[in-house]
Amino acid sequence: MSTEVSTQVTPALHPDNVKHIDGYNDETAKVLGMTETAFSTAYNGIINVANAREKAKTNPTWNEAQQIIHTQELADKVMDTISRSFDSTRANLVKGINFLEGELNMPLTEAAAGAFGKEIRDHVKGLNTGERQTFIQKHIDAGDERVVSAILGAPPFLSGLDADMQSTLTRFWHMKRQPDKAARLKVMQGARELIETRAGLVFKELEKAVGMRPDKVRLLRQAKTEAEKAFLLKDA
Repeated sequence: MSTEVSTQVTPALHPDNVKHIDGYNDETAKVLGMTETAFSTAYNGIINVANAREKAKTNPTWNEAQQIIHTQELADKVMDTISRSFDSTRANLVKGINFLEGELNMPLTEAAAGAFGKEIRDHVKGLNTGERQTFIQKHIDAGDERVVSAILGAPPFLSGLDADMQSTLTRFWHMKRQPDKAARLKVMQGARELIETRAGLVFKELEKAVGMRPDKVRLLRQAKTEAEKAFLLKDA
């Protein structure tokens, strides 16, 4: 369900921002449902606090301080809900990202290389660095498992590679063979970044909705508590 745009909240927290993550489409949207929900929870929660602040003004028995205090009580509950939503969503994203990273970085085995594995590695080792890179990339792009596994499924020095280059090329291979996983990983990383860069905006937005900084609201609460003590019955 689409969330209406409100002038009461920064556009940076609107759930439709999730749809602008690089790589978002009908397929990758399936792994971003929690992220959209988390932003929707934040966006609508802030709107509810802003609306409550306006409604509080219509209570003839509340002065401005009372309006602020009651609105802040709602804001605290909303903040707790939003924080738990963002925290659990980010944790699930991190878990999924780590799983996919493991899948896309999984070492290859030489099993598919067949009887010509050594000859393939000797040929690659004899090339210069640029030629070697071009040769391997060409066979990755072609999906040539026999050649690629012969090179990347054996110790890297046998083909004139170092460990870092072998890991990088192995990842390219997996991403080429499993584009669905690569696509999911990309949008999940984008969703994690979106949460990490935008979730902090909630504090300022709730402060704006309440109409006063939290530290000043605390002073109001303290003053209210002290004043109410005068109305407590004391033992004779």
